[in-house]
Amino acid sequence: MSFLNPFLLFAALGIALPILAHLLNRQQVKRTDWAAMQFLNRNLRVRSRRLRLRDLLLLLLRCLALLLLVLAFSRPFGRDGAGGWLDGEARAGVVIALDASFSMEHGPEGASRFDRALDKARVIGESLRPGDPVTLLLAGGANETLARNMAFDPERFAQLLATAEPVPAPLRLDGLPKRIGALLDDVEAPQKEAYFITDAQARDWTRASAGFHAAFADLHKKAKVHLVPVPGPDANLAVTELSLVSGVLRKGTTARYRATVRNCGSEPAADVEVRCLVDGVRIDSKNIPMVPAGSSESVSLFVPFHNAGPTRITAEISKDLLATDNARRVVAVVRERVSVLCVDGGDGGAGRLLAAALLARSEGGRDEDYLVRSIPWNALPSENLADQDVILLADVPEITPEQVRRFSRFVREGNGLVWFAGDNVKTSLWNERAAGGASSLLPATLGVPADVGSESGVGRPLSPEMPSHNVCLPLRSLPEDLFSETLFLRRLEVEPAPTASAVLNLAGSGAPILLEHSLGRGQVFLFTTSAGTSWNNMAQTPVFPMLMQQIVTYLTGREFEQPRLVGDSISLTYVEQPDANDAVFETPSEQLITMPVGEYRDQFVARLEDVREAGFYEARVSVQAPGAPIAVNVDPAESEVRSLSTAELNANLKGTGVLVARSDDELAAAIESNRPARSFWRLFMTAGLILLLAECLFAEWLRGKKSRQGRQAATEPENLSGAQDA
Repeated sequence: MSFLNPFLLFAALGIALPILAHLLNRQQVKRTDWAAMQFLNRNLRVRSRRLRLRDLLLLLLRCLALLLLVLAFSRPFGRDGAGGWLDGEARAGVVIALDASFSMEHGPEGASRFDRALDKARVIGESLRPGDPVTLLLAGGANETLARNMAFDPERFAQLLATAEPVPAPLRLDGLPKRIGALLDDVEAPQKEAYFITDAQARDWTRASAGFHAAFADLHKKAKVHLVPVPGPDANLAVTELSLVSGVLRKGTTARYRATVRNCGSEPAADVEVRCLVDGVRIDSKNIPMVPAGSSESVSLFVPFHNAGPTRITAEISKDLLATDNARRVVAVVRERVSVLCVDGGDGGAGRLLAAALLARSEGGRDEDYLVRSIPWNALPSENLADQDVILLADVPEITPEQVRRFSRFVREGNGLVWFAGDNVKTSLWNERAAGGASSLLPATLGVPADVGSESGVGRPLSPEMPSHNVCLPLRSLPEDLFSETLFLRRLEVEPAPTASAVLNLAGSGAPILLEHSLGRGQVFLFTTSAGTSWNNMAQTPVFPMLMQQIVTYLTGREFEQPRLVGDSISLTYVEQPDANDAVFETPSEQLITMPVGEYRDQFVARLEDVREAGFYEARVSVQAPGAPIAVNVDPAESEVRSLSTAELNANLKGTGVLVARSDDELAAAIESNRPARSFWRLFMTAGLILLLAECLFAEWLRGKKSRQGRQAATEPENLSGAQDA
């Protein structure tokens, strides 16, 4: 027999206290003989023996009851047969982890994977006894613990299952075994069991790392571990992307967005309608005749901007077996006008090329509300930066500390800055005043110019491998021969800052041509090559106008235009310290969350961590202030809903000790085989309480008997005196 709380057995030493008190009390009795005692000795000896026997019996009952209670609190248990004639109870401490990622919503209403997972949890609950420790974990997103080491109560357990819901987030599988192990460490039970109920997505389980398998093997040392799969069909359509392809975000214009629909199933999907909604109103729709299995198809959606201000744009498809990923959202900040200022540090050629590229239109027309001006470098101090949206600095020799402060404030307010290298650039002065540090203006420290062309004098093209960045979208649509015509002969050697990311690189060497970093609410782009034709032929190819127009469109957005994913953080950035100490975030479910404003990297930020809903959030400086919408989407990787078969799961979990129980019968049999241990604490507790009750009744009977005998002895002298008088 073993004990869950063996140290409590030391409490059994307390049995010696009443015995010791009894012995000490006997030693303290002072005996005094008197003459008349000799007539009573015989009677007293007989009665004393009876009293000592009763006292010893009473003491024995009390000690035995105390011993049984100590044994009960020490939680004894044993394996089958270890308790001898004792008939213990099969009890266990259970941790139930429910996969709550949004793929678990796949299926018809009332019979989704999550609904079936709840049924499995109820089967496990039916095997538990009241008081058994149980933990219920929702695995998905932030891994919410609904109950931790709770004494099992059927009604309470049913209520927890009724409130459980999937979250629009993916499953983070790698850290789950450690999380379950930590919960098992809190459980005190003769037998520990862990059940993970999941749809066993192939994307999660087939790419599980060696560390993941080792963590599951360690988990098996702590408890009996079972995987309970609730698979389903793999048919699913998802809107995986919605991005701006062309157009200027300005009132009175029309922008082209691209929506991508992926067929995650094994069968082709026909006649898929994609609808476009602007602020909840349907304004466009396209039909995709066929989406092959495992492939994606894209359509163009045209969005007219009739009003200035933030605009909520949604692309959605018809409801299928998984509705969570059927919509994609973005926010566009539409302006009354867009103004671009080109600052040329050379002879004016770079400024003219930039203006021509930005104003180039396939139809040859001009937009009066899209203003592009080019000025010489020495005219910059007289310009009012507040009238500009984007500033292009081409081959500017140097910059003053005051201009650095002006440009930094300009970008932090949500505007854009583009920097080009050139022969006139004095890199040492730029590095001294605008590069380096946590809040530097440029995203890299500048080095010396270097030749990057081949030995034959031919330039090196751009790398066709580009990140998934909005600026790269139009370049991906170019034919390979046109793309490879853009050649580079020279570039600046640079050391990118930790906050910078490469957007375009050279083929072969991978040296960055275009870098980006954020500064406050805006972005800064840095070209390591020139805007003119001395270092490259970029301005003479179709790449240049497409690239520059896309950069300006990207930079004229605000920080909340960039969509977030569920689980990310969203923030509201202030250029200056705000009057209010808190900002307000309104969730898609209209819940108001207040977050404090803190200082971070020379700016003031209110941040909401780990957003848990998909939809449009509203960020406000205060409750009464106008809101800034922020689009939050689901991670499309979770849309791959194919489940592994039992054979695949067993092969994947080989060596971990984890057993797979697919059906209810297999689960019930696994639960039965998991619990050879028998708990005896209830038996000892019941026996101890019975003995305490018997001791109380016996002591009360003795007190009553002594009282009756006392009353009888008090009346005997009176009766004797009366007889003598007679």
